[in-house]
Amino acid sequence: MKQQGDDAKNRQLDEDRVPADDLPMTTDQGVRVDDTDNSLRAGLRGPTIMEDFHFREKITRFDHERIPERVVHARGAGAYGEFELYEPLTDLTSARFLTDTSVRTPVFVRFSTVGGSRGSADTVRDVRGFATKFYTSEGNFDLVGNNFPVFFIQDGVKFPDFVHAVKPEPHNEIPQAQSAHDTFWDFVQLQPETLHMVMWLMSDRAIPRSFRMMQGFGVHTFRLVNAAGEATFVKWHWRPKLGTHSLVWDEVLRIQGNDPDFNRRDLWEAIERGAFPEYDLCVQLVPESSEHDFEFDLLDPTKIIPEELVPLRPIGKMTLNRNPQNFFAETEQVAFHLGNVVPGIDFTNDPLLQGRLFSYLDTQLLRLGGPNFPQIPINRPLADVRNDQRDGFHQHLIHESRTSYAPNSISGGHPAATEGYRHYQERVDGSKIRKRSPSFDDHYSQATLFWNSMSSWEKEHIVAAFLFELGHVERRTIKEGVLGHLASIHPDLASQVARGLGLQAPQGPRVHATASPALSQADQPRSVATRKIAILMADGTDAGAVKALRQRLEEQGAICEVVAPHEGRVADVPVDRQLSAVNSVVYDAVVASDGAVLSQLGRATFFVAEAFKHGKAIGAVGTGTLLLDAARLPGDQGVVKGDDIAQPFAEAVAAHRFFDRDVTTLPA
Repeated sequence: MKQQGDDAKNRQLDEDRVPADDLPMTTDQGVRVDDTDNSLRAGLRGPTIMEDFHFREKITRFDHERIPERVVHARGAGAYGEFELYEPLTDLTSARFLTDTSVRTPVFVRFSTVGGSRGSADTVRDVRGFATKFYTSEGNFDLVGNNFPVFFIQDGVKFPDFVHAVKPEPHNEIPQAQSAHDTFWDFVQLQPETLHMVMWLMSDRAIPRSFRMMQGFGVHTFRLVNAAGEATFVKWHWRPKLGTHSLVWDEVLRIQGNDPDFNRRDLWEAIERGAFPEYDLCVQLVPESSEHDFEFDLLDPTKIIPEELVPLRPIGKMTLNRNPQNFFAETEQVAFHLGNVVPGIDFTNDPLLQGRLFSYLDTQLLRLGGPNFPQIPINRPLADVRNDQRDGFHQHLIHESRTSYAPNSISGGHPAATEGYRHYQERVDGSKIRKRSPSFDDHYSQATLFWNSMSSWEKEHIVAAFLFELGHVERRTIKEGVLGHLASIHPDLASQVARGLGLQAPQGPRVHATASPALSQADQPRSVATRKIAILMADGTDAGAVKALRQRLEEQGAICEVVAPHEGRVADVPVDRQLSAVNSVVYDAVVASDGAVLSQLGRATFFVAEAFKHGKAIGAVGTGTLLLDAARLPGDQGVVKGDDIAQPFAEAVAAHRFFDRDVTTLPA
């Protein structure tokens, strides 16, 4: 009976579909549109042309449809810091902050989620923004990136379509900050260029443990240009000193209820404690003569350059060392724009990059009330600002000059600088067309590369993510469409997902076996520093053993909190958190220091069992072993017991997670 009901529901949903070709698309002026998938460009790989009125209308309407919060990246957290250069890059660029190692460049960084509103939770499955504003002596340089090195689409004209698809569905504004719904996956099945990015989204990269443990990427291929006018292609990478680590999905769901500000709070508290987040800025460099040496197009934003082909070169370090004083004035009003570059850094003809160069400025004009938003303190450059531009909404400057044009003979004006910004000279010619270069046509090989590069537990998590997401999709035709693409990525992926959905796995082509170990999170730097550890105590606990363990862990940089059934003190030790007010999901590890009392409390046994289920290190001192026995842990991997466990336990915590544990006998 249930199968019949499901079949009837699917038939009704399919009948509700509106035929795609009933009436042709038009602009707001009623002009028929011949292509809404490709912006107008000069030649197949040329730059976007500003006379493309359909592109400008589509993007302008999109940029202005939400006020006052950002259309995307609405929920964010920010911090100040500084960037220091390891070695001068004079042979590559004329940018002063990249050629003078004596300079400490101030920065402001905003981390964010992409899809959710300002009120959504931090730990949703989503892309994370990683945007950095460098306040250089030559003006502001904005490195506006994400924690994935690729994006969903290849052309900026598709950005409104992608965002509208992933946002809550328009008829009921559901679901918030989730991609697990029909419109997103419908877009995916119809736009195979999304598939590489979708693999990243279904991986643990989409649920980072902390902004402090998250990579950042510039996504696009840019240019570095030296004083002689010679250019080198560059990909930007931020690499966290603490390594790249993630949460697990079941834990994420629990954190959203326990602390929806989990990542924001983590960043704030780390900086307040003086545990300043640090990141290496790395580059991948490709000579212009080698532009076409790869099996993919360097201008395709859905592709990476595998590190095995072009290794990362660390060039500097960023340290975040100061929290904002006012969230709205700084974190909310900061305005990033890819067009904010300094001499020595230039663009390429990546069609998504070209679209963002228009869109970012356009959206700030509405969100921040006009063209004078660079005068807001958080956006104001350290370099002097001199020009003849005047008036407009929210003008803060009092211009004393009697002229507002150039050239003029009355007040002298501001002549053009002899050493000002000069765009890289690149020959461009071609017919005005709406077509994509054939070199952008491969949508599967790097998605396969990503799958091949994952460890066994990472693959299990990816399959589980697909099952969760597609399990929320109502239309069977969409599920089947996605499965068809998964079969072209890898038959193992397609068969496992199909089995979970109760569908037939389609046959795909033979796939390559190339892998890039650098893409896996299985081998990351290990450190107990800044890891948050819960020490479970109750009245009667041996306080001496707890104090000694805590001291040795904190000497290595760990953060320990005493969790007890009540507030106040237990065994002469101050209680940090009450057991009823906190859960294991907000900690990286757990130590049981009392079992005689805690083993009788269901909340305490669940605390330990849940931490074990999520792969975390478990420690026990003294009678704490009784609590572990009561929790009925099905194994001892990552479990450390004894009177002197400080060092082995610290090593277990530094390993981050033990994903090979058998948790099948634990409660769901």
